[in-house]
Amino acid sequence: MRYERKDAHYRRAKAEGLRARSAYKLTELDDRYRLLRKGDRVVDLGAWPGGWCQVAAERVGPGGRVIGVDLVALDPLPARNLQLLVGDVRDPTIAHEITPRLGGLADVVLSDLAPKLTGVGAVDEARCAEIIGAVVDLLPKLLKPGGRAMLKLFMDGAYRSHFARLQVIFDQVRATRPEASRRGSAELYVFGSDFQPGSTPCG
Repeated sequence: MRYERKDAHYRRAKAEGLRARSAYKLTELDDRYRLLRKGDRVVDLGAWPGGWCQVAAERVGPGGRVIGVDLVALDPLPARNLQLLVGDVRDPTIAHEITPRLGGLADVVLSDLAPKLTGVGAVDEARCAEIIGAVVDLLPKLLKPGGRAMLKLFMDGAYRSHFARLQVIFDQVRATRPEASRRGSAELYVFGSDFQPGSTPCG
């Protein structure tokens, strides 16, 4: 299937001043699951280019706070309740930089992370597994008891393992696919609710 970067969602995002078409995925997911609430503290892992940060900052309102984290520095955004941080989710110490900026543990952790792909199936699958595993490993350091998460997973050989790990640490786990996802994409989004920090996910 031909990759069409400048599709209808892309053009709409540009017209509405959004950094990326992916903003519509988060909007749809939030409408579906009531993920983001006024006053929430939110961490957005893999925030570049900033579309999810824009949606999260608007929906939590001025009483909330959003920290966007990515390996790539994001261009500044005007929202006063948003901070941007350059960091690697594979670094277990990144949580020590995030939580002081956030003012405590997060109500919500978001991740739309995807590694750079090589086109070599086995290599790309291993990279996806590594980065998603790192996000799950970070959850106990970032997310408060009873918190919520929305994480991107991929329908590959590691999917069942990642999903099973999330089932251990959340009371409810549901997989979904927003309409704004590209046709033919292997991505799925997993919503976890009522985080249980005393549980230990199997690696």
